[in-house]
Amino acid sequence: MDKKPKVFVGVSGGVDSSVALALLKNEGYDVTGVFLKVWAPDFLPCDWREERRSAMRVCATLDVPFITLDCEAEYKKEVVDYMIREYSEGRVPNPDVFCNKYVKFGVFLKKALEMGADYVATGHYAQVKENLLNRDSSGDSRSRVGESERAESLRGDACSARDTVNKNFQLYESVDNEKDQSYFVYTLGQHELSHALFPIGHMTKPEVRKLAHKFGLPTATKKDSQGLCFIGKIDMKEFLTHYIETKEGEVLNTKGEVIGFHDGAIFLTIGQRHGFTVTKKSGDDPRYFVVSKDLEKNTVTVGSKESDGDKINSIKEIVLKDLHLISGNEKDIENKISVRIRYRQQKQTCKVKKETDGYHVVFDEPQSGIAVGQSAVFYDGEVCVGGSIIEKVL
Repeated sequence: MDKKPKVFVGVSGGVDSSVALALLKNEGYDVTGVFLKVWAPDFLPCDWREERRSAMRVCATLDVPFITLDCEAEYKKEVVDYMIREYSEGRVPNPDVFCNKYVKFGVFLKKALEMGADYVATGHYAQVKENLLNRDSSGDSRSRVGESERAESLRGDACSARDTVNKNFQLYESVDNEKDQSYFVYTLGQHELSHALFPIGHMTKPEVRKLAHKFGLPTATKKDSQGLCFIGKIDMKEFLTHYIETKEGEVLNTKGEVIGFHDGAIFLTIGQRHGFTVTKKSGDDPRYFVVSKDLEKNTVTVGSKESDGDKINSIKEIVLKDLHLISGNEKDIENKISVRIRYRQQKQTCKVKKETDGYHVVFDEPQSGIAVGQSAVFYDGEVCVGGSIIEKVL
């Protein structure tokens, strides 16, 4: 009798991970529910104990083993400290990207494999598909979609001895465009994807909710969590004031005129429409949003599409610090490709050029609202091919 593949499923106490666990058990996997305990600040109300109890209730309902893994040190160092450091330098980080890289598919995956698991699974809305490798006449490895697509069928060829020599793995968008999370897991590579299962990636949120009721899960009616990965709903400004000293500064219009004030330039993100006060305005003034900020002068410049459209929609090129490609093959970005420069943005067509100072992304159409520190994530159709952190806006 074949040994059942062993899967450690990250259960957060929410509905998505609960359904992922239920689906895998229903498919015959040897599953264990795993709650990841992460760092939380003392000054904020922390509900991790309640979330852990929720995850335990799910595992009890499904009659599967439950364990807790301590990931506090890794989370504090790689996610929280990084986030504070980036904000203090005037950049806009995406902590969820680093949580996935260093915690969920870093320490969690490492510990899971050490404890005998074949895979880790999460409730991400993304898909992993296996491709067979071919070699062209030049000897380059190319991929073609094979018959086994784990994202669409959990049965696939789920075995502990996966053939990673003759196959590679691609990351696809979820079928649910509103919930797709491929943007947040672009840092994964072949090793991580070969051990990753995303059981709900081929479903929509309503379908997941329906299954939660079908399986009788206690999380079926639970609201989706919001905010910082794992910690939950959090006021970022309140959080940062405990670590970064700030002071009130001036708000300028695109002509350089003082029209209001703000509580600290580091709190504001390019494109943000709130968090500052405009005092010089009339009833018919357009809606302002942040177009730039100067940390040395502690000023923030705001504009509007109505009056400053030409100035705002003027970004034609950005520079990336480095570039992570899921396949490891730069041929994936040789031709015209699409990019997202923020979550849920419509993909923008572009060309990527390798220069001495990094990778330059040249947009077909001028862009606006790009902040240094955000992630630029590349797509070839539905396939997420990789991405990087934005280092400079030209």
